[in-house]
Amino acid sequence: MMILLADYLSQFNDNFSVLNYSTLRGILASLTSLLFSLILGPFFIRKLSIGSLGQPVRELGPKSHLVKSGTPTMGGVLILLSIVVSTLLWSDLSNRFIWIMLFTTILFSVIGFVDDYKKLYYKNSKGLGAYKKFIFQSLLALISSSFIYILAENPDAERALLIPYLKSLSIPLGFYSYIIFSSLVIVGTSNAVNLTDGLDGLAIMPSVMIISALGIFAYATGNVNFSTYLDIPYIAGTGELLIFCAALAGAGLGFLWFNTYPAQVFMGDIGSLGIGAAIGLVAVIVRQELVLFIMGGVFVVETLSVIVQVLSFKITGRRVFRMAPLHHHYELKGWAEPKVIVRFWIITVILVLIGLASLKIR
Repeated sequence: MMILLADYLSQFNDNFSVLNYSTLRGILASLTSLLFSLILGPFFIRKLSIGSLGQPVRELGPKSHLVKSGTPTMGGVLILLSIVVSTLLWSDLSNRFIWIMLFTTILFSVIGFVDDYKKLYYKNSKGLGAYKKFIFQSLLALISSSFIYILAENPDAERALLIPYLKSLSIPLGFYSYIIFSSLVIVGTSNAVNLTDGLDGLAIMPSVMIISALGIFAYATGNVNFSTYLDIPYIAGTGELLIFCAALAGAGLGFLWFNTYPAQVFMGDIGSLGIGAAIGLVAVIVRQELVLFIMGGVFVVETLSVIVQVLSFKITGRRVFRMAPLHHHYELKGWAEPKVIVRFWIITVILVLIGLASLKIR
């Protein structure tokens, strides 16, 4: 929206043409969503508190979490609004990737909203149910992946699986393999963020770090000079995703102001499912799914801990961890909640740096 205004005003003053640079608009998008979150955060928390939209807590979980029962949830509405407003304000709305990102993020958040509402209405932590959530998520992911595949302007680049750290090595994907693999990445990341969102600030800060790194990948992939220099496939239009990534990062930091320990508000599934889907989709568009697997190592391990726990209990009747996801295991071992959170953040910093190194090590 602002880019159209800048184009008009640049007729009278050339200084306004500076907004054509996606890097500047990315900075402004991040600041806009951050300020939006910080300013409206207290209002949202009051409204959620008045509406008795408090998070139910599992009785089988760590006893220290029982004091969190009743803490306002569905704070993901604030994150979603911040992202949408900032993206619409600063991005090029003629870009196909921007609309696919908004469409996917919003609808995954709608699934999260229904799940949160059912949890609050029935006063339990089950919500929509894993099977129903997976079905709806899969349908949306298949639709988004199909659009990306069909609208590809550079099929060789946009439909190949890149292997990180190995120069010029990629695996061409056909229609079915592409949409199935891409859908698994989107749905998997969405649920991984959701599973990780069990401690104050544990999910949102790694999400901010990962989406910021993916924004760098998007900018490099969409810039013919950088993509040539770094020897990564050039995909026209992905540079505009920097604005979306920056908006999400800013919104996440703004939300963390209120979600940091002890949390004043939880994001709920409306936040975690939408954010996770957005992260997965950006990775799919810029063809960095395997790098996402590295950078999102905390999310991966958290998810695997749940899978291992369930399989072990069903097959042997024994549990591998004291409790899954993994962060609860460490809590039950005696780690204080802030210690678990910060250490998982530190691990994510390391993994994100390793992932970013793939830009140069090829």
